Amino acid sequence: MHELAITVIGPDRTGIVADVAEALAGLGANLTDSTMTRLRGHFAMTLICTGTSAEAAAMALEPLDGVTTTVREVSQADVAADGEPWVVSVHGADRLGIVAAVTREVAAGGGNITDLSTRLAGTLYVLIAEVDLPSGAEDELAEHLAVAASELGVDVTLRRAESEIL
Repeated sequence: MHELAITVIGPDRTGIVADVAEALAGLGANLTDSTMTRLRGHFAMTLICTGTSAEAAAMALEPLDGVTTTVREVSQADVAADGEPWVVSVHGADRLGIVAAVTREVAAGGGNITDLSTRLAGTLYVLIAEVDLPSGAEDELAEHLAVAASELGVDVTLRRAESEIL
């Protein structure tokens, strides 16, 4: 069975998600994982689907109004979680390098970022990341994040993710 990675990007407008979902459903494609967001008036969606070819999906999405799509076949990945779920949150004044510093510390601690979002609200910068950490890695990571937070002038917290939230 084909597994496809699809991206959809363009100016935000009502109905983009419905248009994409209907085009793929018409081909018999099953959306297995997806995420979408609005970024300062721009729409961005990434999804994984199964059940159709890359060529058929690209043709079905081509007529969508005002968006750019990419479709590529990917190999089916093992989706088993490797580690324990944690949440890293950052709040502070916007400045260059916050994402780079925080994500580098997570990677250095053996963590895998499974979801990350950022928002600039006025002068407040917010980063929320879901990460899988190796068992027992949280204390050392928390220490390293505290150093990075101090250097950046932001607040960073690391907390265990509650399974009901994920």
